[in-house]
Amino acid sequence: MIEEVLPSHVRAFEAFEHVPFSTLRPQEATLVAKAVEGRRREFATARYCAHQALDALGAPDAPLLATPRGLPVWPEAVRGAITHTTGYHAAAVADASRVAALGIDAEPDRPLPGGVLESIALPEEIAQVTRLTARHPGINWDKLLFSTKESVYKAWFPQTSLALEFEDALIRIDPVGRTFSARVLPPALVAAEPGLSTFAGRWLVRRGIVLTAITMDAPTSGRAPAGHRPDPEHKRPPITSVSSP
Repeated sequence: MIEEVLPSHVRAFEAFEHVPFSTLRPQEATLVAKAVEGRRREFATARYCAHQALDALGAPDAPLLATPRGLPVWPEAVRGAITHTTGYHAAAVADASRVAALGIDAEPDRPLPGGVLESIALPEEIAQVTRLTARHPGINWDKLLFSTKESVYKAWFPQTSLALEFEDALIRIDPVGRTFSARVLPPALVAAEPGLSTFAGRWLVRRGIVLTAITMDAPTSGRAPAGHRPDPEHKRPPITSVSSP
């Protein structure tokens, strides 16, 4: 599925079932040696997806370690992203000369719990979800909105190392073209580079999964923007009622 929401120069791999913990490199296994069993399975499967994607890209085969904050450390010339939710894990990678940042997010295709939409959406977005629900039933547009905001955050943070709250980006969803756009609003934009004011992405709902992705092109000079940091594996500090297990 994930290849449908990413451009052809991005390599990706997805898994719908867990892989054995033994697939981890020894250095990777130490990162979650004390974690609960569920976290260990998620970590192993996500790292497996990442290694498969890196292999398809032709990147060096090396352990995918983590920063002290737990963010995956991608090879120097690679930009990458990882996501996981119940029954789904995926990773996407690209050459840093072509892609400055990636943001991918997967969520269970279920409505948000009551009251959560109001806490993560702007008034215009709530009205948009209401219209989309009436005109295009069968899709949980509130959960899709949530996922787009997660993808925006994952593309934003590596460029800025700055927090981005749910209300800091205005999302517009195209229900026909399966695309979305995001505009970062003041004051969040004040401290960031002007080129990070808008994002464009794609979305897909299939097999019980809501999937969104953003690919930010690298500057034409081929240099990644100053201040690039490893892409987060995990989401922003989650709203407890909708956090992935």
